[in-house]
Amino acid sequence: MELGLLQALQLDGRAALSRIARSLGASERTLARRYSRLCTLGLRVVGQLVPARLGMTRWLLRLHCAPGSAGSVARALARRPDTSWISLASGGSELYCALTTSTQHERDKLLLEKLPRTPGLTSVDAHCLLRVFTGITSTWYASGIPFGPARRDEENGAPLPAPEFREPPGPLSLDATDRALLAELAKDGRAALPELAAATGRSPSSVQRRLEHLKAQGALGFSVDFAPRHLGYDLMTHLWLRVAPGEVSAVGRALAAHPEIAFAAATTGPHNLVASGVFRGDHDLHHYLDQRVGSLPGIQSIETAPILREVKRLAFRA
Repeated sequence: MELGLLQALQLDGRAALSRIARSLGASERTLARRYSRLCTLGLRVVGQLVPARLGMTRWLLRLHCAPGSAGSVARALARRPDTSWISLASGGSELYCALTTSTQHERDKLLLEKLPRTPGLTSVDAHCLLRVFTGITSTWYASGIPFGPARRDEENGAPLPAPEFREPPGPLSLDATDRALLAELAKDGRAALPELAAATGRSPSSVQRRLEHLKAQGALGFSVDFAPRHLGYDLMTHLWLRVAPGEVSAVGRALAAHPEIAFAAATTGPHNLVASGVFRGDHDLHHYLDQRVGSLPGIQSIETAPILREVKRLAFRA
């Protein structure tokens, strides 16, 4: 039932527990107990901006640090509001950092001035994310696992919507109310309408209309944050792939459909595709690389970088 609940929240972060319970064939009271238990283990649902929809550019930084410096560099980056997740890998000297920039000036200030002067940082590789194949930032493995016998919306009998979203053209502008609303949802994506109304100075009905507008415009999504280790998945790793140019989109879509993959994107740099995966252990990772990824057409090479520690996750600025 826990997997079904997590999957339902991944599809609709603000879905009522009563609706999820009907979809899973469970009582609302039982589901509420399971939900409370998962919350004590760290479950949270986070509302997130879709950077590309707002004219922002997403970057993945691969940072190398002097021995003993990675921790302090990671903590400094984690304090920045424009970083969304930071992980420590490769023997403790390599960091991965995802961030967004709004303007060319902001980009140049960070990449050409601030980062090169950071104490303990020996090199910076900045990769522009060209296309994300798994929606916003999904940080756990279960996005490909269906829940319930039929995975249908019991209120109208229609299939529940797929989490994939297609970006509409042109950046969307946000006003002060939108930004206040998004800031609250970044803290708690399931905050009740009266709470959101109090934070934004609007009526609950006005907040509901704003929510629906932002979702309809592709500017707002919801992600589930839950540590996979609680479900027996102890190995997280980054995958850097070199793929034949004509096969990048096909391989990216294939990776996004694998339940092991939490994130996949086309990127600039010597590797044109990057992904993050979650596995039970090294045997599962080997099987995945050998049997699942190895059989995809167009893959020329794969580099793996196991994640030792996550320093920051699921945080976008509003």
